[in-house]
Amino acid sequence: MTLIKSISGIRGTIGGVPGDNLTPIDVVRFVSAFGTLIKQRSGRTRPVCVVGRDARLSGPMVGDLVRATLTGLGFDVIDLGLATTPTVEMAVPGEGADAGIILTASHNPAQWNALKLLNAHGEFISAADGAEMLRIADDGLFDFARIDHLGSVRENDSWTQKHINAILALDLVDVAAIKARNFKVVVDAVNSVGGIAVPLLLKALGVKEVVELYCEPNGRFPHNPEPLPEHLQDICSLVKKEKAHVGICVDPDVDRLALVCEDGSLFGEEYTLVACADHVLGSRPGDTVSNLSSTRALQDVAERHGRTRHASAVGEVNVVEMMRKVKAPIGGEGNGGVILGELHHGRDALVGIALFLTLLARRGVRTSELRRSYPDYFISKNKIELEPGMDVAGLVGAMEEKYRQQPHSTIDGLRIEFGREWVHLRGSNTEPIVRIYAESNSPDRADELAKRIMGEMAGLTERI
Repeated sequence: MTLIKSISGIRGTIGGVPGDNLTPIDVVRFVSAFGTLIKQRSGRTRPVCVVGRDARLSGPMVGDLVRATLTGLGFDVIDLGLATTPTVEMAVPGEGADAGIILTASHNPAQWNALKLLNAHGEFISAADGAEMLRIADDGLFDFARIDHLGSVRENDSWTQKHINAILALDLVDVAAIKARNFKVVVDAVNSVGGIAVPLLLKALGVKEVVELYCEPNGRFPHNPEPLPEHLQDICSLVKKEKAHVGICVDPDVDRLALVCEDGSLFGEEYTLVACADHVLGSRPGDTVSNLSSTRALQDVAERHGRTRHASAVGEVNVVEMMRKVKAPIGGEGNGGVILGELHHGRDALVGIALFLTLLARRGVRTSELRRSYPDYFISKNKIELEPGMDVAGLVGAMEEKYRQQPHSTIDGLRIEFGREWVHLRGSNTEPIVRIYAESNSPDRADELAKRIMGEMAGLTERI
C-alpha cells in the first residue's frame, strides 16, 4: 500500500487502485476535503488557494485535477506553475490567500507525488486541522459550487523572483562580499524546479560562474532525488574537475540543501543548518532549534555564541512551533532543512544558500576549512521491524525505565543522553518500525552504540 495520509498532506505512487495509490479519484477526494475545511475555517464564500508544483512527470496531470476541483468548490486559484515549496509558502500570505497546495513528493522517487497542504500563513496545517480534513475525506460529504459560483484560475509566475528579492533584501545576506570572492559554484537540481530557482538566485547574489548539472526542469530525475551521500557522486566529481569553490545540491522541491566542498568531499547534510545558524546567531539575538534526531554540533555552535539549542519533536511543524515558543531566529532539521523565521517559517534551501555563501565569503576560507571549524559527529541510522501487534509504546517505555538515571527526553519517543553521545528511539508514523538513531564522534562508535541499544530492545521484545 503506497498511499500515505498524514496531517501535513497526502502522498503516494501514481496510478493503480484508488485508496491504495495516489489515483485521480484520490486527488479529487482529498482536495475536496481540504477545500471544504478551508471554506469552513475562512468563512469566505469565494476563498483563494495558491497552487504550485515541482517538475515531476505527474505534475501536470495532478495539477489539472487540483485546479478543477478547487474551482468546482468555488475557489479562486492562483497558479504559480513550477515553483519551489518555500516559494509557495511565501506566496500564500503574500497574495492574501486562504490556503496553499504544493504538488510535490519532495525527496521521493519519480513515481511518487503528493499534496502538501498549507494554511493562510503559508505553513503546514495543524494536527487538528489535518485530522479534520481526513474525517471530511472519509465522510465524502462535499458541497460543490453551482454554475454562478464556480471559481477561476489566474496564472502568476512572478513569485520565484519575489522570493529571491526578499532574500536579497535581508541584511544577513551580503551580496558585495559574495561578489568579491568570485565564487564558482556547481549546482545539482535533480532536473526539477531548483534548476530554475537556484541559478537565478546565484546570479543575483553575484556568483561569478554557475556550472549547471541536472538543471533542466523536465522531471526526469538522473539519480535518486534524496540528497544523501550515496546519490551525489556526480556532483562531487564535477566540483573537483571544475575547480569550483562549492557544490550545491537540492531536492526536487528545494526545501533541503546539501553542500559539497571544493575537494569533492561532502560538507554533511547535518551541517547545513549548523553553518547557517553559526552565521545568524552572530547577528541576531535568541536561541536556535532542531529536532531530537539532529546533530549535537548545533548545540556546540549555539554555546559558542552563548546561546541554547532547543529540541523539538521530529517534523517541520514541531520545529516551527518550538521556534515561536522560544523566539528563535533560526532553526531547522538535520536533513538540510533551514528555517529563517524573519523570512518565513518553512524549510528553505534558497535562503540557506544565501546565508551559507555570505558566511563563506566573510570568513574568507575554503569550504572544507569552514567544515573543519565545526566539531565532528556521526549519526548511525537504523530501524527495527516490528511484529504485528507489537506494543511500541510499551517497548519505548521499558527502555525509558532501563535508562531512567540517564538524562533523557520523551518529547518524541525517547532520546537518551550519554555525555556527548545520544540515542533516539521513535516509532514511525507510517511503517511498523522503530527508528534508532545514535550519534558519536566516530562512525564506528555511533554504530556500536546503536547496535548495543538495538540488542537491548530485542531482548525486551520477548518480555512485552
